[in-house]
Amino acid sequence: MALILPLKRVIVAFSGGVDSALVLKVAYDTLGKNVLAITAVSPSLPQSELRAAQAVAECIGARHRLFDTHELDDENYAANGFDRCYFCKTTLYDALEQVAAAEGIAVILNGTNVDDLGDVRPGLKAAAERGIRSPLKEAELGKQDVRNLARHLGLPIWDKPAMACLSSRIPYGTPVTLGALSQIEAAEVVLQQLGFAQLRVRHHHNLARIELPPGDLPRALDLRESIVKRFKAIGYTFVSLDLAGFRSGSSNETMGRNKRTPSKVKIQHRA
Repeated sequence: MALILPLKRVIVAFSGGVDSALVLKVAYDTLGKNVLAITAVSPSLPQSELRAAQAVAECIGARHRLFDTHELDDENYAANGFDRCYFCKTTLYDALEQVAAAEGIAVILNGTNVDDLGDVRPGLKAAAERGIRSPLKEAELGKQDVRNLARHLGLPIWDKPAMACLSSRIPYGTPVTLGALSQIEAAEVVLQQLGFAQLRVRHHHNLARIELPPGDLPRALDLRESIVKRFKAIGYTFVSLDLAGFRSGSSNETMGRNKRTPSKVKIQHRA
């Protein structure tokens, strides 16, 4: 990519998703060993996503480093306001700047694409404040463009479903805790083991609200007893299947209203 060649040496903020994977692939193909991928590791990153990121970086051939971040130590992040992502990305980019300084690297890249600009993403402000470069955005590439290019370049995750951090499953105004993140991760693993690929488990204290694509709802109902039993073992009392179906960023539906959980049509079971 012509945007990357003049940069000489770069760090790629690498989540393991298709956007940052495409940036890493193009950067590595262009700059080779002068590229360093860094994945932030914290309780909000599922272990399955960490393993996937490691596998993709190995497939690409790029240097890959894990960096522990501690956003839960920031009370602004843990309070889980509408600007939670700003504090998350602030922690991330501060950490990447430390690595960049130690490595003598001047430029940090992320995987923001133009479709991200139409969503509520406070993390974009943190990136702008620190001069983080977004080559996909600069090239005016949207999500489908990214997938098409990733497929063309042979990236095995070109069709991987979008994956947000586990903290995004907790309604704004409800504190983010280690216990809640662990519970959410365990619940999503249950659904993955049952063969569901695109999913979210929204955490409402003792209620788990499951979002699946509409086409998967009948199968989820068929597996109702198994799901409820296994969610009970994780610690949930109620299990709710959201008939509105899966949609990324559904927590943002509460923005501009009060902080109560929005009313949904649910099938609720006492476990």
